[in-house]
Amino acid sequence: MNLHIQLFAGLVDLFGTAVLTISVDQDSMTIAQLKDKIITDYPAVSAQLSICFFAKNQAYAGDQETVSASDELALIPPVSGGQPSRYEITDSTIDVVSVTSKVNHPNHGASLAFIGTTREMTYGQRTVLLEYEAYVPMALKTMASIGEEIDAKWPGTLCAITHRLGKVAIAEASVVIAVSSPHRADCYDASRYAIERLKQIVPIWKKEIWEDGSEWKGNQTGPWNPLQAPQADN
Repeated sequence: MNLHIQLFAGLVDLFGTAVLTISVDQDSMTIAQLKDKIITDYPAVSAQLSICFFAKNQAYAGDQETVSASDELALIPPVSGGQPSRYEITDSTIDVVSVTSKVNHPNHGASLAFIGTTREMTYGQRTVLLEYEAYVPMALKTMASIGEEIDAKWPGTLCAITHRLGKVAIAEASVVIAVSSPHRADCYDASRYAIERLKQIVPIWKKEIWEDGSEWKGNQTGPWNPLQAPQADN
């Protein structure tokens, strides 16, 4: 069967069409299966798809609802005024102000933005640029889990993380972590925790490209074990 899915706003630019047609060898499928099929056919859209909802016959549909060729389907991106995702992966330049705005809170007296940038010189070796890739669906989930850990350790503290993929030039930001809290001590601690935890568990890989070669870099802070619980504070 052929499923015709209406697209809106930025999704039209992303897919290059206003109506996406998905062909499958079955008479019906669940929304979850349809999402998986779209990601298989268009792997680059997995991050954007994770924050969208499907509509079936002009009503929002859950992952377990079944759809068929006779249904009117639409893929709905976040609407104007909706809450932006606090955890994002992007191929574009990161807007630090936009990330920081996600943790603004009237009862918080402190906020910090950590900006990780491409460094030119490392131990005497000149880096030309960095290149990042990620297992996007899992990366987004583990970023969100860092926010949950932070809320458990410092109740009420908010965290937002945006990480860049692809090529990142010297002095450009590869990651921005914004944190806000009622008190500055918690804010500083949570910000440090977020970047260290990101390097430990989020499946994002960095290639350092030099003038005379390149190398994929793994964990550089000791033995890597993403299943290990966070270390207790001293």
